[in-house]
Amino acid sequence: MPTHRQPTDNATTGPRPGVDDAEAALVEHYPRLVRLAYLTLPPTLGRHRRVLTAHATVQHVLPGARKGDQKARVPGQRTPSGSAFAWLRGQVLRAALTHEQPAPWWRVRAVRPRTGLPLVVGLRLFPRAGGTDELALDQALSTVNAPARAALALRVLEGMSEPAVRAVLEDAGVADPAAAVRTAERLASHRDGRAGKLLATAEFDPCTVQTRPTDLLRRRQRSRIAGAAVAIALAGTVLAVALPENGSPEQPVAGNRAEGSLYGPDGTAALARALDPALLERAPEDAWADASRIDFSVWPARGGRTDDTALLKRALRVWGGPGPVVRVSATPGTGTVPPTQPPRLLYAGDLDGAAVVLFHDGQRIVRYAEPVSGRVPVSGQVPVPKRGPLPESVRREGPAPGGGAPSLDFARADQADLTTAAALAVSRTPDGARYLLAPWIAGSATRDLLAPGAPARGLDVSAGGVTGVVPAPAPGGDCVTWPVMVLRSSARIVERHAFLVTDLGDPSPAHLTYVPPPGGDTPARGPREATGEPALLSWARTACSLRTLRGSGVRAVSNWVFAEQSLPDAGGRAAWVCTRADTWRGPGRILVQFQRPASVPTAPGTVVAEAENTASCGRFGRHILAGTHWESPSGKWFLLAAGSRDVTRIEAVGSVRANASATTLAVRAPREGSVRLSARLTGGGSLQAVG
Repeated sequence: MPTHRQPTDNATTGPRPGVDDAEAALVEHYPRLVRLAYLTLPPTLGRHRRVLTAHATVQHVLPGARKGDQKARVPGQRTPSGSAFAWLRGQVLRAALTHEQPAPWWRVRAVRPRTGLPLVVGLRLFPRAGGTDELALDQALSTVNAPARAALALRVLEGMSEPAVRAVLEDAGVADPAAAVRTAERLASHRDGRAGKLLATAEFDPCTVQTRPTDLLRRRQRSRIAGAAVAIALAGTVLAVALPENGSPEQPVAGNRAEGSLYGPDGTAALARALDPALLERAPEDAWADASRIDFSVWPARGGRTDDTALLKRALRVWGGPGPVVRVSATPGTGTVPPTQPPRLLYAGDLDGAAVVLFHDGQRIVRYAEPVSGRVPVSGQVPVPKRGPLPESVRREGPAPGGGAPSLDFARADQADLTTAAALAVSRTPDGARYLLAPWIAGSATRDLLAPGAPARGLDVSAGGVTGVVPAPAPGGDCVTWPVMVLRSSARIVERHAFLVTDLGDPSPAHLTYVPPPGGDTPARGPREATGEPALLSWARTACSLRTLRGSGVRAVSNWVFAEQSLPDAGGRAAWVCTRADTWRGPGRILVQFQRPASVPTAPGTVVAEAENTASCGRFGRHILAGTHWESPSGKWFLLAAGSRDVTRIEAVGSVRANASATTLAVRAPREGSVRLSARLTGGGSLQAVG
């Protein structure tokens, strides 16, 4: 699909056209309008609902055109789209934005698409899956709000200027169009500025879709439930006729409902189905080898108790209604509500004195453990308060059959990929953790980040994919070792792809990556695997800073050497490193270190800045500036500053005034002086020092 160009003077919605003009414009530009709606709608709708809602959004704006004057014509425009298309585009945007930024009730009724057609029964619709670039962009779009997604679509697909985009968004009711445009500009730089081409692919085209049937087993279950409901209703009618005049049955009926039944007066059939072990989803053994996306959805069920219905039933019932003795924990930002549909079974078996069950519901990993003997190994996650009362039909489970209390752990797992879905901690003991490896992992080993020169050591893995004990990094005290796993993917999906993951206390280990320093005319590149010598040397000086990230729901951590600097007074050559931790829930956290020359490879750097909830040092924050005071070998104090590759000039104002037309600055300065740093960028923008 080619990128469309729309002139600035036709950017706003314009006057309301006649029905004939609106219909002609809608038919001519229907794919453009539907794609715009699809990109603006929240990804949380799911791909099937998002496709249908996008089509409904476009189709339901037509009745808003003028009906009274069918012969009215708008003046000719410089493009075939005309004012009618601009008006339709504005209405589509206004309607799509209401799904994430609700307007007052009277306005919602006017613009929100009505329920109804198009309606699809018995099929699931979704655009064709793209490659890793499209998936990465889709993940990035899910982290920003609807106005930013709309601004990106208008900017790169419609080819509109920034003022025109702001005007359209303002007319659609966006409170801060300028912020949306700024976010869109950061998104537009995705994959070296190829966001426009990626958005034009089939991954984001709701008019070119694939179809799959809905769960056929569920349909049969619904049919049987419906038949049973009719029979119960008829039986109830007969019973009502047979009751005495006082309305009470002649025989007591207490106890008719089986103990622990999910079909109580307050329960729902949906919850009952979600907690039915017979309906658990199980992926085929080799599904991962032929899947277009590699994540937890293609993990087969493994372990020695996958057919233990009693264990699976207990695990699901505890998930549905944990009793007061159940220890519940969750990573930050993870919900603990019961499943809405039957989850996928990943593992069920006995390990280290506990029966463990792992589920995946599409958004979360859920780990249930009950003692077989002794106590349940702890997970190290943060306890969360118990939920409010659930329907009485969901019996709250008490102590497990083996004695002691069961545990239930929740963790985010949405938008996992080949590396972040590569392993799950299935058991934890004081000695370390055992992991269940993804079926696509063909090789595994361990190494110590604080011993970059030492070779990796082989890791024992059972036939069922469970590793031997991997020592856990020390949670506090002296940081003398930092174990990581070196995993290698099967050649059936990617060749020679090895990567590092480390335990940060969550069920899924964090993926470690590395971005080398800029060099010459080499273009900027994204994070690469931290398996080479330069990456290992960088992580040897940074590993101990990972202790502050434990239990915070981190999915990946990257070391970016954004600058190197020759120090004055024969001080050697230093590195400036930004360590960015990305969480499963979206926000990122950075730590900037100044790493002076050191005699040992594990000497930690000096932390010069920290920031939370920031895009810096990531895909959408590629510019950074930082500074610190430094004492030279001769005892002189200097102000040092460094910026990323697009910095063209650094200025210091305060206790010392200085500037340098380069990516680094070094100037004599008082030890305790206060200084404000700023920089100019290649494109003419400005940048303030982080922190």
